[in-house]
Amino acid sequence: MENQIEQIYQSEQPAPKAQPFSDADRAAVYQSIFSRRDVRGQFLPTPVPDDVLSRLLMAAHHAPSVGFMQPWNFLLIRSPAVKQRVHSVFKKANSEAAAMFEEGRREVYSSLKLEGILEAPISLCITCDRERTGPVVVGRTHIKTMDLYSSVCAVQNLWLAARAEGLGVGWVSIFSQPELQEALGIPANIVPIAYLCIGYVSHFHDKPELEKAGWLPRLPIEELVFHDHWGATDFEQNSPLTAALREMQANIQENGIFPR
Repeated sequence: MENQIEQIYQSEQPAPKAQPFSDADRAAVYQSIFSRRDVRGQFLPTPVPDDVLSRLLMAAHHAPSVGFMQPWNFLLIRSPAVKQRVHSVFKKANSEAAAMFEEGRREVYSSLKLEGILEAPISLCITCDRERTGPVVVGRTHIKTMDLYSSVCAVQNLWLAARAEGLGVGWVSIFSQPELQEALGIPANIVPIAYLCIGYVSHFHDKPELEKAGWLPRLPIEELVFHDHWGATDFEQNSPLTAALREMQANIQENGIFPR
């Protein structure tokens, strides 16, 4: 037995070293991150080929997950009738949401297009099965919501892969969860994490739409980075890290791209 194990080890190739990507590959990763947008109104009717869609789903399935529980499912929606049901659920929730804002703000909210449910050729609901591997999960013993966060990682993987493929993605979150579950036939114990509209688009905005609309500004990153304990900012405002962050954010705000 020991000889067999030794032969197996000898036949294995040496583990690859953890080398950085090439400059071009590294730049492509950052380009996908910084040019990703939440798309609402630019969808084209062009079908998404199955080979492209398969790459997006595989990227999502390779997200990190707590205890390797892989709690997600991917519910693809192409039926116009099902999309119409989902859109009705959105319209009801959107009217309720508008009433929550103060007058003035309410009018701005109502003018925003916040979904592309009927326009996008594909919708995808990513869910979380919190019971998939039983009650005790490695890494979820104390923070019970880690499985939900894992499913969000699957969303982000898919979103970045979609941007690299030239596809737009819009995350619609203005729903009553029980009504969305009913519209899609999702069991009560399965949590809908993200309803995504996916398709080719006419263009990507240079900045997020809510930022362009003046809803909220991009926060200065140097005010969000603490050192060693909560609330401790970098008092040396010209330190190399703070200077680099400030320059990078200014470049992205001005040019819409990550500096290479």
